[in-house]
Amino acid sequence: MRRKMITGSVAAVALVASVVLAHTARAATFGVTESDGAYIVDTGAGLMFTVSRTNGDMTSMTYEGRELLSGRASHVQSGFGSDTEVTAEVRGDTIVVTEHAPDFYTDGEIYHYLVVREDQNNIYMATWVDAHAAGELRWYSSFRGEVLTGAYEPSDTAGDTVIESADVFRDGGRTSSKYYSNRRAIDQGVRGLTGDGVGVFMDYGNRESSSGGPFFRDIEQQRTGNNDLYNYLFSGHNQTEGQRTGELYGPYALMVTDGSTPKARDLSFMYDLNLHDAVGPAGRGWIVGKVSGVDRANAVVGWSNPAAQYWTRPDASTGNFASPLMKPGSYTQTLYQGELAVARRSVTVAAGTGTTGANQSSTWAEQDTIVRLGEWDGTPAGFKNAAESTSMHPSDSRLQPWRSAVTGSQTASFPAAQWSGINNGTTVTFDLTEEQLTARTVRIGITAAFAGGRPQISINDWTPKKVPAASAQPKSRSLTIGTYRGNNTLYEYAVPASALVAGTNTLTITVVSGSTGTGYLSPGFSYDAVDLY
Repeated sequence: MRRKMITGSVAAVALVASVVLAHTARAATFGVTESDGAYIVDTGAGLMFTVSRTNGDMTSMTYEGRELLSGRASHVQSGFGSDTEVTAEVRGDTIVVTEHAPDFYTDGEIYHYLVVREDQNNIYMATWVDAHAAGELRWYSSFRGEVLTGAYEPSDTAGDTVIESADVFRDGGRTSSKYYSNRRAIDQGVRGLTGDGVGVFMDYGNRESSSGGPFFRDIEQQRTGNNDLYNYLFSGHNQTEGQRTGELYGPYALMVTDGSTPKARDLSFMYDLNLHDAVGPAGRGWIVGKVSGVDRANAVVGWSNPAAQYWTRPDASTGNFASPLMKPGSYTQTLYQGELAVARRSVTVAAGTGTTGANQSSTWAEQDTIVRLGEWDGTPAGFKNAAESTSMHPSDSRLQPWRSAVTGSQTASFPAAQWSGINNGTTVTFDLTEEQLTARTVRIGITAAFAGGRPQISINDWTPKKVPAASAQPKSRSLTIGTYRGNNTLYEYAVPASALVAGTNTLTITVVSGSTGTGYLSPGFSYDAVDLY
C-alpha cells in the first residue's frame, strides 16, 4: 500500500496519528510524513528513518520496528548546522529528500540527497560539495552495538587502550583501529554490519569524485561501544591527491537486510533525478585500447583529471580494455604494473562516443640483477610483515621483529618498512666474482614515506657523497594507519667498481631525514623492491 503524504516540495499535510508513532512496528506504508520538525520516510518494506528538517541529521532508523541507530545522528561530515534547507518530495515510486546547506563550514555550500524506492530497504545517496568544502567529506552512521553485534576484528577497538593519536588502540599485544583492513578503492564492494535478523551494509558505489586513485584506502567501519559504518568520500588520511570540488560524489547506498549480504545495486537511476551537477550516461563517453609489456593478469589502467578518476582491469588473455562511462574531458591515462605506474599518456573523452586506439605499453626497464628483493609492483608484497601492514599497527606482537639482515635475494626476510627509530641499518650480503667487479647500480623503490624518510646506502666502506632528496608525500601519518600507499618513488645509486670486492659484499640501507621522531613515528618508508645490477 502506498500513501503519498507529501507531494511536490515539502507540502504541508495533516498528521495522521498512526504515522506519528514512527518507531513502532506497524503495517508498512510507503510514503513520507512530517512530525515534530522532521520527515519520516517509510520504504513500505520494513525500513523507516527520520530526518531533521532543521539540520538534515538522520535521527532514527528502524527495521521491522527495531531501532538501529545508537543515539548518535547519521549525517554527512559532522552535520550541516541549523540553517540547512531540507525538502522532501514523492515522485511516483521514489522519494527524494534534499538537504542544502548554503553556509557549510562558514563559506561553503553542499547538497546531500537521500533517495528511497518503494519496497526497497535501501537509502540511495549522493553528495555535492563546492570549492570551499571542509578538509574531509564522509557519510557516517553509528548503530547500536547490542543490535548490530558483528564487528570486523581489526577495527574492533571496544575496550582497548589508546596508543597513538586517539585513534590507534592496543589490547595486550593486539592492535586495532578504524584504519585497519580497509580495502583498496578498486576492490571496494558491499561491506557492513550484522546482528540477529538484521544487517546494514554500505554499497560504496561510484568513486569518480573521490581522490587517491584505484589503490587508495580509507575508513570503512569501527566498533567502539557502538558499531559505526562510514563512506569516506574524501579525507586527509595519507591522501595523495587534493579534494575534487564542484562535483557530485556518488551515487552510493546504505542497504538494510535480514542479515544476508546484499549484492551491489544498479545506481544509474539516480542520474534521472535532477541531482545537482549529475552527469547521466548520455552525457558521458569511454576509452578503448590495449596494454602490452606488463603482466596482464596484474595490470590496471587508470584515468584522472581535476574533475574525476576512473579505472579498469584489462582482459588477462588479450590485454584489451574498455573504461567505465566517463565525464567528458582530457585525462591522464596511467598503466599500472600491480600498483606501480609504468606508463602515462593523455586521452580525451567526448560525450556519447568512444575514444579508440588508446593503447599503452610499459616503459619500465627490467634489469638482469645480481640481487633482487621484492617485485616491482608498487607494493611491499612478499616482504616480512607486508601481509599484515594494512590490518595492524607495526608494533603489534603478532608481527615478526622488524630488524633484518639478509643474504642475497631473501625477500621474505627483508622488512616491508624501515624507521630510523626502530630498525635502521638493514643489511644485505651478496657475493661477487672477479669478473663481476664492474660499476653497478642499486635501485630502491619506496611506496610511502613518513617525516621525510628516504633510503641512503653504503656498500662495504663506500657511501655516496650526495644524500638523496626527500620524496613528495602526503603530510600525514602513513605507515601506522594501515597503508603502504603514498607516492611511489624510485632511488638510483651509481656504485663504482672500486666499492666492490671479490667474495662477500655488504649493502647497508639506512633511513635519512631532516626531521626527527621516535619509534614508529620516526622518519621511515615502506619498500617496493631493491635491485643490484
